[in-house]
Amino acid sequence: MTLPRKTTEKTNHDRKTLILRGLSLLAFIAITIFVFSIRDRAAELAVYGYPGIFLVSLLAYATVFFPAPGLAIVFGMAGVFHPLGVALAAALGAGLGESTGYLAGISGRSVVENSQAYRRIQPFVEKYGAFAIIALTAIPNPIVDVASVAAGALKLPFWKFLLAAWTGQMIKMTAIAYAGSLSLGWLLNFP
Repeated sequence: MTLPRKTTEKTNHDRKTLILRGLSLLAFIAITIFVFSIRDRAAELAVYGYPGIFLVSLLAYATVFFPAPGLAIVFGMAGVFHPLGVALAAALGAGLGESTGYLAGISGRSVVENSQAYRRIQPFVEKYGAFAIIALTAIPNPIVDVASVAAGALKLPFWKFLLAAWTGQMIKMTAIAYAGSLSLGWLLNFP
């Protein structure tokens, strides 16, 4: 006896979804463990210029719920390098780093799904999609990780998520970099 074609297709789709969720969860766990294990050495990468700033930012934002020194590096390095270049390198790294939260959301087995913060942010991300990600990544806040998880769980297309995360990060990193650049001049002229 053979199963109807629709049942077989649904079973294959369910199996592929389960495999994708499992791989996403494993990738999320591996990245988080790696970044958490080297968090004390992240600042050393900044001496490599723009690529170092990119890597520090990537590592800082790849952690979900574990703080890393990303904004402090951007602020400080803007006094040494051109602030727009610092902002661009940092935004590229941070935008890509936010994808770990997205991967956690795709896995469907997120720790935050039952949290109050997730229940508040999820409808916002569902309603506004990429614009919600831009708004939440443009300002320093801890809720952006929850929004990234929600974007993954809601199956926001990955390219839209990355573009939105980069756009919001570019706004924030530009402000931080120029503040760092201007503060260095202020400190050098301090009597």
